[in-house]
Amino acid sequence: MTIETAPQTRSFEADVAKLLHLMVHSVYSDKDVFLRELISNAADACEKLRYEGLSNPALLGEDAQPRITVTLDADNRQLMIEDNGIGMSDTEMAEALGTIARSGTKAFMERIAGAKDAEGSQLIGQFGVGFYSAFMVADKVDVTSRRAGADTAATWSSDGLGTYTIAPADLDEAPIRGTRVRLHLKEEASAYTQPSMIERTIKAQSGHVPVPIFLKETPDADPTQIADGAALWTKPKADVTAEEYKDFYRGVAGQFDDPALTLHYRAEGLHEYTVLAFVPETRPFDLFDPDRAGRMKLYVRRVFITDEAQILPRYLRFVRGLVDSNDLPLNVSREMIQESPVLAAIQKGVANRILSELDKLSSSDTDRYLKIWDNFGAVLKEGLYEDFTRREALLGLARFKTTTSAGDWRSLKDYIASLRDNQTAIYYATGPDLDRLASSPQLEGFRARGIEVLLLTDQVDSFWVTGGVDYDGKPFKSVTQGLSDLSLVPLLEGEEPAPVASDAVNGFVAFVKETLGDAVSDVRTSERLTESAVCLVAPDHGMDRQLAKLLAGAGRLDAGAKPVLEINPRHTLITKLAEAGDGDAALREDAAHLLFDEARIADGELPADPRAFSARLTRLLDRGLRSAVG
Repeated sequence: MTIETAPQTRSFEADVAKLLHLMVHSVYSDKDVFLRELISNAADACEKLRYEGLSNPALLGEDAQPRITVTLDADNRQLMIEDNGIGMSDTEMAEALGTIARSGTKAFMERIAGAKDAEGSQLIGQFGVGFYSAFMVADKVDVTSRRAGADTAATWSSDGLGTYTIAPADLDEAPIRGTRVRLHLKEEASAYTQPSMIERTIKAQSGHVPVPIFLKETPDADPTQIADGAALWTKPKADVTAEEYKDFYRGVAGQFDDPALTLHYRAEGLHEYTVLAFVPETRPFDLFDPDRAGRMKLYVRRVFITDEAQILPRYLRFVRGLVDSNDLPLNVSREMIQESPVLAAIQKGVANRILSELDKLSSSDTDRYLKIWDNFGAVLKEGLYEDFTRREALLGLARFKTTTSAGDWRSLKDYIASLRDNQTAIYYATGPDLDRLASSPQLEGFRARGIEVLLLTDQVDSFWVTGGVDYDGKPFKSVTQGLSDLSLVPLLEGEEPAPVASDAVNGFVAFVKETLGDAVSDVRTSERLTESAVCLVAPDHGMDRQLAKLLAGAGRLDAGAKPVLEINPRHTLITKLAEAGDGDAALREDAAHLLFDEARIADGELPADPRAFSARLTRLLDRGLRSAVG
């Protein structure tokens, strides 16, 4: 695109326009967030220039030292943040400032629209929308930028009300290279021209960005350095305070919570690299983005290379931070770095160390660990399905709600310690929520024998348990999967064993099977049931019921896969229907279908034929009322 002499007025994308409206009408109490976001953007621009300068030193010119300068102009109620980084062309400005590229924008705006005060301040920055936070304090924003090596400059300008303009900038007024953001502050935001407040805020929020920061108290004043740009991760752990770690975490993670776990170490040996990583205290908004990309930055000898190198496996994507390598070459492309054996060694080492630290935390501070598991357990369990080499470590980290845990988390080590005599498997039930699972009829026989059952409610649970997983030599087995081996485990004291099914009950079971026909793969008596009349389970060699539903819903499984209907031979309803014999064929046929529909409803499904179900239920109620009145 070639900039014409006259300014070009354009409309923001719809999502940006909505976001700007929220920013302009913001009710957040912590508006300081805008300053951190703009300085973070400026630091990124300097780091990008440092990277491009490796292959094209001419871009640096005679001004190779990166810096960020914050200038105050109280007389005109203006605040400027200027960097000498990579800069932007007019086209790049339109793309960067007129659109939102990161996914999850809708979810972000839904949350930000309802957020207030401190909660709101935590949302900004997590979707690549930090720049727009400037409109919380400014009624107009001008961005003048000149890309390194270019002989033209442009100015982007907007009042945040739906449109923006891009026009050529006078080179004498533009940065030699880099970007200047000028905020025309709202009257109520005039305090942001006070030097003491700005210096205090920058030191608190951005004091550890890897670029020096200077402050000019007036446009004509000499700049004073207020942050030295020393990379925090290069300092010994003993020299870094908890507050400094927290400030750095907030900058690198784009969040305003505290880190739940901080990991800072230097690896030496075959490969040398430094790691500064954080586990967030709250869930990032992009935790379940479809691309499941990690957010770890890669540096080489303090030079930012990329934030797209997948340093950690996808199930550790909630970890934020960076790796600074001494061994990777500076002049290699980002694509080739991803294929480097050095990076592969770093990836392995960092992932193993993070899992090891989580394991230590689970023993040393159970409460802190369980908060991490509450937030990220569903993501960590993806590794059970994807990462065979670390499966044992992940199983050790896993925590579960169970039928005997009273809502608390239990480890598999705890589970194994509670095995019943002759119990040969780790039993689990999968479903959409804990309450429904806890009341599943399939659990009745396990409860009668005191067998603990894992209650798995995350979608990934239906997949990892099918991968031939075992723990301490015990395989995982679904309570809805095929024939159970409950008869091997003795009943609890006071529980009566199920009687042998009578000939009449066996005859009724055969009748139900014939009546239902192709709707089921089999009908049989059950050891699982002690209270309910019926339940559905998978065929003997079929997959877990919940997994079958998920795959069928995704079109990856024949929706016609038929369940097994199990019947409780000692239930009063079943014995009475069996005693009725063949004398009332219509009643028995309605009963057979109603029992199947009852099992489907208990399994969270609709009746096979809702209209027929309604008619059968009406006939049965009418018959009962007639009998009662008669």
